[in-house]
Amino acid sequence: MSGIAVRSPGGLEVSALGLGCMGMSAFYGRADERESLATLRLALDSGVTLLDTADMYGPHTNEELVGRAVRGRRDEVVLATKFGILTTDDPMAKPVRGDAEYVRRSCEDSLRRLGVDHLDLYYQHRVDPEVPIEETVGAMAELVAAGKVRALGLSEAGAATIRRAAAVHPIAAVQSEWSLWSRDIEAEVVPTCRELGIGLVAYSPLGRGLLAGRFASRAELGADDYRLFEQPRFAEPHIGGNVRLAEALAAVAARLGATGGQAALAWVLHRGPDVVPIPGTRRRDHLLENIGALGLRLGPEDVAEIERAAAAHLVGGGRTAPEHAGLLNG
Repeated sequence: MSGIAVRSPGGLEVSALGLGCMGMSAFYGRADERESLATLRLALDSGVTLLDTADMYGPHTNEELVGRAVRGRRDEVVLATKFGILTTDDPMAKPVRGDAEYVRRSCEDSLRRLGVDHLDLYYQHRVDPEVPIEETVGAMAELVAAGKVRALGLSEAGAATIRRAAAVHPIAAVQSEWSLWSRDIEAEVVPTCRELGIGLVAYSPLGRGLLAGRFASRAELGADDYRLFEQPRFAEPHIGGNVRLAEALAAVAARLGATGGQAALAWVLHRGPDVVPIPGTRRRDHLLENIGALGLRLGPEDVAEIERAAAAHLVGGGRTAPEHAGLLNG
């Protein structure tokens, strides 16, 4: 494991830090495929075992990219992918499906694109409000019985949905946005998962790069970057205040001998041994910076200082476009 600690969310053993692969193929503008592949391979070389993708990233091309990266190294990787969000020509449309036929077909397609015979963790990407969760998870459970999937997960599911799903089949992990500026799951989702022994996978722990100090203004984002139209926190008048939050975090981190991004990741890691953040990156230097957060040990005073800095700069804007808010904690 190259010195990287291991965690066991829901009994599934993974590295303490995973890698979100979405940005290598979608949403953040054109990526350098060669650099993305190098980043994926460096992650494996560094002991990062949890790779997170989805069928709609690209669409489809991200699974193919990850599949190329893990070829010949399958036994080193915990592969997580997702189904359920349909892709359309309208970037603001996010139709979802969770019916049994779609679950089975999506799994076969993901296996083919990844070039593997089984998935380690299979998530429903968003809950389909038109399909009972019992039907969706029942179909996912059939995939486990068939040996095509090892463990099941839900993404952005609410507490009541999680309970209903777990009554059908054990749920290994719930993936939700969790960071210093996205803490809504702490009220109900986190306690429910802990009661049921479900691991927590935190996506966007760096606030889509802003908490790591990657951006100071909207002008630094490319014209096709989805943060411009999907992320209110990157819109005016919110982004100025949110940048000041990142600056305050960086000032605290400097006193700890770390970067703002490392402090933000360490804060998420500090939430508990059942929490695995999956910061996304497509560059090797950012990957190594993120891995460096594992060496940052926060004491109670450090955590309090980080939280005071965050509380002093109220986050402006919701964490998704208003028309998609209904898909969160569903």
